[in-house]
Amino acid sequence: MSTLLSVVTGPPTILLTTALVVLLCFWLLVAAGVTSVGSFDADANLRAWGMGGVPVAVAVSTLTAVAWFLSVGGVLLLVACAPPCAATGLLRMVLPVAALPVAWRLTCLFVRPLHRLFPDEPGPPARGRARDRADRAV
Repeated sequence: MSTLLSVVTGPPTILLTTALVVLLCFWLLVAAGVTSVGSFDADANLRAWGMGGVPVAVAVSTLTAVAWFLSVGGVLLLVACAPPCAATGLLRMVLPVAALPVAWRLTCLFVRPLHRLFPDEPGPPARGRARDRADRAV
């Protein structure tokens, strides 16, 4: 348990842990009715990032949670399997940063089926000219 706490509160994973705590507070405010899920939608369009069709809060929450789990899991695996040395310490610092692009790709895959649950969000762009013509005809 002390290893988990040291990984969660150690550098640089503490940045992702802090973001996760902020997101937890945000979702508690949403559950209490103080704010709404779509309160950040006017500020950003995630279509270019491959996460269009869901509210920004859902996409960023998923990205942060996946990055945190990958980071903590990877560092715990590294602590358990690798001997303590300078290379292990360097990998321990690089692993949370390397978890971000992997988390981004996984988040894109996770939010793609969710866009049907949020009909008021702009969905992924239509592909093909025939589909564009059919959309304009309606």
